[in-house]
Amino acid sequence: MTPASIPNSDDLPSIVTRFAPSPTGLLHIGHAYSALFAEDAARKSGRKADGRFLLRIEDIDAGRCRPEFEAALYEDLQWLGLRWETPVRRQSDHMADYAAALETLRRDGLLYPCFCTRKDLQREATASASAPHGPDGPVYPGICRTLTARERETRIDGGAGYALRLDMAKAAQTLKRSLSFFDQACGRVVVDPYGCGDVVLARKDIRTSYHLAVVVDDALQGVTLVTRGADLLHATHVHRVLQTLLKLPEPAYHHHALLRDSNGKRFAKREAGVTLAGLRKDGATRADIAKMIGITEARSSVS
Repeated sequence: MTPASIPNSDDLPSIVTRFAPSPTGLLHIGHAYSALFAEDAARKSGRKADGRFLLRIEDIDAGRCRPEFEAALYEDLQWLGLRWETPVRRQSDHMADYAAALETLRRDGLLYPCFCTRKDLQREATASASAPHGPDGPVYPGICRTLTARERETRIDGGAGYALRLDMAKAAQTLKRSLSFFDQACGRVVVDPYGCGDVVLARKDIRTSYHLAVVVDDALQGVTLVTRGADLLHATHVHRVLQTLLKLPEPAYHHHALLRDSNGKRFAKREAGVTLAGLRKDGATRADIAKMIGITEARSSVS
């Protein structure tokens, strides 16, 4: 990454937030809460309320993302009364940015190819019932981390598929200091670099990962406050490591509570009954949505 390409913090307005959905399904009321939460944080910031609210389309997974879902999310967000800056950043249009970040990590010796298939990992997890688990399941046991350079080269030359993983042990050694981040919901959090293991940062079919793309995007867009659901709090440990390795700015964070149904279950895109499109079709108004997600104060854009 080139420092000159990152916005100067002195030039940024009070707060820059973003809502970054993936067009893999229809938005539901949980998404409405996240989007309105981010927009509200920007709207209230600064002496002149000069915060900025950005929309970003996280469409790196071409196999699951669809144009009709992207079109639908624009319609849903406009119906909610949200306004955002244009042009909207679509991750699929910026693969060169992620490739540059990967090259920096590769040059520093922090990446290694992993040839394990999903079946390999499932088999390993079954055989090692006591293996450490992270928030996303069993932590990768490092099967390919110890392969020699010759073994890696032979497999690659033979056409074997592979992913690129971050060598977290080497990364921790490179950092030479402990990291933390401030979350507005739970305070100062000490980073555990090993909690998620050697995370995948790129695959053959998907040339970047959520972890890598989001830290690069937030830096390039000058995001100063990352607001997202509490289910992604664990991901911030990885993001702080990547931000530090890539010499990117550290934003503030607010991981808000997740909306759940009457049974305590998280809302999901596959549940048509709580999608914004479905609720709108059933006659719900923007005021109804605001009430459902717990917005009690008046907003000029939700009525």
